[in-house]
Amino acid sequence: MFAALNTVEPAIVEREAAVLLEGDKSWHKERLPMLEQRIRDLLRALADRLRDGEWIDGAFSAGDLLMVTVLRRLEESGMVSDYPKLAGCVARGEAWPACKRAFANQLAVFAGHPIVD
Repeated sequence: MFAALNTVEPAIVEREAAVLLEGDKSWHKERLPMLEQRIRDLLRALADRLRDGEWIDGAFSAGDLLMVTVLRRLEESGMVSDYPKLAGCVARGEAWPACKRAFANQLAVFAGHPIVD
């Protein structure tokens, strides 16, 4: 959980901020590749941690759920798909019925729809 929230997510959030808020700056084209390389380094380390397993630390845990949630933030970038082991982990996490409900409820809140049980 610590890795998801305090190591991987901050790098992703920094990239998101750069894309959303700094695109018009003269230095943006130089900065973005540095941010993305930092994320790729983290993704590579995470994929190495997976080895041949399905989940980050053996059996499915809350840490996996948090990491899947964090990695979903990169969906539009396509970066996770460059690491098939991680992409598989995210897909397995998204396929869990409880995760499907949680993600649907999160979207419902932002869309102004009722939460699904």
